[in-house]
Formats: sequence, C-alpha cells, structure tokens
Amino acid sequence: MSDAGSDIRLSAVISVRNEEAQLAQCLATLTFADEIVVLLDKCTDGSEAVARGFTDRIISGDWAIEGERRNAGIQACKGDWVLEVDADERVPRALAREIRDTVEASTFDWHEIPVDNHIGGRLVRWGWGASYGKAAYPGLFRHGVKTWGRQRVHPALRWTGRKGPMLTNRLDHYVDRGVSDMIRRLDSYATARAKDLKDSGEIGSLANNLRRFVSRFFKCYVMRKGYREGGYGIVIALFAGLFPLLAHLKARYELDEG
Repeated sequence: MSDAGSDIRLSAVISVRNEEAQLAQCLATLTFADEIVVLLDKCTDGSEAVARGFTDRIISGDWAIEGERRNAGIQACKGDWVLEVDADERVPRALAREIRDTVEASTFDWHEIPVDNHIGGRLVRWGWGASYGKAAYPGLFRHGVKTWGRQRVHPALRWTGRKGPMLTNRLDHYVDRGVSDMIRRLDSYATARAKDLKDSGEIGSLANNLRRFVSRFFKCYVMRKGYREGGYGIVIALFAGLFPLLAHLKARYELDEG
C-alpha cells in the first residue's frame, strides 16, 4: 500500500460489524489497492485488531442506517477510484489485475463487477436477484460519483457519472453457510425493510405484495435460471418473493400494534 501523503489511485473500503472470524481473509485479497479503509460499526469483537494488521486507515462509529454507514466509508477514501467490498467477499488475483488495469485506462466513471455466490462449499451461480442476493454489483467507481440512500437495507443509489462495461472476472461472495443462514438473513432483511417502510409511511398493500411474490419467484427461478441449481434455486426464488411480502406484514402489524 502507498505511504501516507503519496498519490493514491485506488482505495478499497469495507464496513464491518463484528467480523473478526472472516475479516483477515477478505483484507488479504485487497492488498493490491493503494490504501485499505476499514469502517467499524459498533464492533465489540476483535475486528479492529485484525484490521490493524492490514491498515491504519480505521474509522469507528455507530450507524443505524446502512446507506449512511457506506457513505461514511466512501468519504474517508483518498483514492481517485474506490473499490467497495464486504467482509464475506474475496477478490481473486485475476479480478485484482483487471481492477488495476481498469482504473488506469477507463474513460468511464463506474463499473459493475460480476459475482460468484457460494453457499457453504458450493458455488451457486444462477437465480440470484430481486433483492435477495446479487449476480453483479456496482463496486468500482470514481470517488464522488456514487452516493447511497438513507435506507437500512438495500439502499438506493445515486450516480453522477457514466457507466462503463461490466468487468469480466468475478468476485467470490461467501453469502451463506446453508439454508438456516438463508432463513436468518431473510428475516433480518425483512425486519430492516419494515422499518424503512414505516419511516416512509407507505407500506403498500397485501394484494400488491402477493403479486410481487409471484413475479419475483418467476424472475429468479425461470428468467434467471434458478432451476439449474436444484433445491437451492427454489429456496432463492422463494425467499426473493417472500422478502417484500414479509417486510410488508412486519410493518403492517407493527403499525397496528402502535
């Protein structure tokens, strides 16, 4: 990594909450960047000690909104370009080389990176999307062109630059350990989304979210070829459809109780 005060072409940023078990594996794949910025959000484990083995660019704080946390990490970067990753992601060497080549030559402002999702030890490539998993994400961008919205889960994005072609090499995403993890993640996502719905005052209707269940299931299982993944494809499509429906029901009953 570059010494403090020198020109920084590429910053890698990661925001974490109690990720000491896997943080080192992630950070070890980011040393090709000119700086690594680690944002610690309400960490009570050994994440800071792990991070200090890779960088002194560490920010600690307490953020209730995911979008605000991610914006804080991006704003702390000093590089002309920013690579944004999560603790359960790894950047293979081929992707690292492509990222370096891209930031040196690209005339565009941001690029998507394709993703290989792993459940346990199995690569599950098909069926992801509809707010439950990602087949690609806009993770490489010039500083200042990307701003996250003020949502707790799946924040909206605002861009001020031109989109370039998607990179060709894939990021490894170790998304879940198994179906039990997938269930817990669905519940966590739906709870956070319900809070966003309550804040907005627009929780939608049961009928509309039932229609969304059907359309999202079809999109993931058929259009995105989740059927190629067997049982995992069914689970992904089912949970993608359930996510907005569960969020609506959580928001609806919490509002009724209030």
